[in-house]
Amino acid sequence: MREDEAEPAETPDTAAKGELADDRHLAVVVAKPRAESVIDALEAEGVYDDSHSVQSWDDDGVAVPVTAPPETVAVREVVEQVGKRRLRSLADHLRQRGWTEAELDAAPSSWAVVGSVVLVAMGDAPRPGEVGEALLALHGEADTVLARNGISGVHREPDVTAVAGEGDTETVHTEHGTEYALDLAEVMFSPGNKAERARMGNAVNESERVLDMFAGIGYFTLPMARAGAEVIAVEHNPTAFRYLVENTMRNGVDGLVHPYRADCRDVIEAGLDGGPVDRVVMGYYEASEPDGAGGFTYLDSAIDALAPGGVLHMHEATPEDLVFDRPIERLEAAAADAGRSVEVLDTRRIKSHSEGVAHVVVDARIQ
Repeated sequence: MREDEAEPAETPDTAAKGELADDRHLAVVVAKPRAESVIDALEAEGVYDDSHSVQSWDDDGVAVPVTAPPETVAVREVVEQVGKRRLRSLADHLRQRGWTEAELDAAPSSWAVVGSVVLVAMGDAPRPGEVGEALLALHGEADTVLARNGISGVHREPDVTAVAGEGDTETVHTEHGTEYALDLAEVMFSPGNKAERARMGNAVNESERVLDMFAGIGYFTLPMARAGAEVIAVEHNPTAFRYLVENTMRNGVDGLVHPYRADCRDVIEAGLDGGPVDRVVMGYYEASEPDGAGGFTYLDSAIDALAPGGVLHMHEATPEDLVFDRPIERLEAAAADAGRSVEVLDTRRIKSHSEGVAHVVVDARIQ
């Protein structure tokens, strides 16, 4: 998500005209599907110019503004453009469309660019179509705006509505060099988990054997496999599984990822090829729930899959007053039932899950 914070100071001329003056600036031309990853790379190099908008260049290219020619980012060409400095925030764009301050108070305060799609929770915002058009003006690399209406069902399927642009829900999102192809109308994608996805790529060692119990489209599987780990990736949702397989090939890790379309408990019970694994990822934050029979829905299976001294990454949606205490207690209880012990290595708060509930992760070594 890139929402700029400060508006350029007006000069007397621009204040009188009610608009910002034309000026010349540099831009780099890249293929439109690369725009998102190129912007990230330009930001890392320190040459992305966020005072100007990304603009269309030709049929398949966009011009991304820069303050200087990049030294580490491959581009088609460096060009000079003439254009107005961009309005710096969603509020600026909506004011230009005549929104009152009261209406602006109800406008979305956050959103995320996922590939070529802007994903936004509209809330009580009036005139969603105008919000969508304003977001497209703010993010020239995007061509569709989807309003998020929630997640439901056993397969955690999203409910989205196209409010502006082409309405194409299928896209390719790039994070830290990992490409995720997905359909945002069919499978969920949580922008707030970006740091955790990157963290998992750094956590594994080359040639480690990992079980990803809820692989989805490859959220954690792909960064770990790109780091050299061998990953058993299990996903039950047929649509997510199709993208999981596609994404392993897209990222060149199909030789390291062993995908299963199944219930992860069945895969573990049948016996993992190569025996117990070095690491287990439980990315589904309801997986630690009690099963009503004295055990835990998925946690018991996760511990069974781990070799002695292996590491478990357990995600949970935890009430604020029970943060870290409840997941650790559940983990210790499940380990004790299996005759094993727990060493907590780290705890992390990922994001707010809902009012009064936090998405947290516990990393633990299971002896």
